[in-house]
Amino acid sequence: MSRTRLFFWLLVVLGVGALNYAAYGKTSGHSDDIYKWSTVVGEVVFYGIIFGVTLLIALDRWDLFALRLPSGAGRAVGIAVGAIVSILVLEYVVTKLPIEDPGKEQGLTPTHWEPSHAGAFAANVAVFCLLAPFVEELLFRGVGYSLLRPLGAAPAILVVGVAFGAWHGLLVALLILVPFGWLLAYLRERTNSVVPGMIVHALFNGAAIAASVLS
Repeated sequence: MSRTRLFFWLLVVLGVGALNYAAYGKTSGHSDDIYKWSTVVGEVVFYGIIFGVTLLIALDRWDLFALRLPSGAGRAVGIAVGAIVSILVLEYVVTKLPIEDPGKEQGLTPTHWEPSHAGAFAANVAVFCLLAPFVEELLFRGVGYSLLRPLGAAPAILVVGVAFGAWHGLLVALLILVPFGWLLAYLRERTNSVVPGMIVHALFNGAAIAASVLS
């Protein structure tokens, strides 16, 4: 049964990744999508579907989500802070390389603040900083990591991180997304919970949006 669950997990992750790579380049660059209500609707539908599929994969095995309080609050905070600092340093280094800006590659970063679209912007921020981290952490560091953990902590962390990077269908951003996926999986391993990862993931997305708007 676990192999069947793992098969469908891989099918979902690789399927979404393949679709995103097929669309690669069509949305690259700055855009005003984060100021549109249509973006909110599209993302809510997408993450609603993914959440539903994730529930089906974990059907009658809710423990796979690891949706529980972390073991060792102090340790969880320490690892979370370390993960945030590490990814911010890595992102800074990558942005200094003679390659495309990873934030711009996804095609969601605006060039300036649009106060007239504050409502849609706030709704999109809620989607990307609350809904997306919640669903993606349940899918990757919850169900995916739980199914891969019998192979050992290191293989599970490695596979989940690479899968998380490929899921986004980007190239340059893999330099950030894959290590970020590894850090979140390591956090999940050390705390036995997806909750700290959800918080770190939400902070990361929020910082990325704030940086794009304020820069």
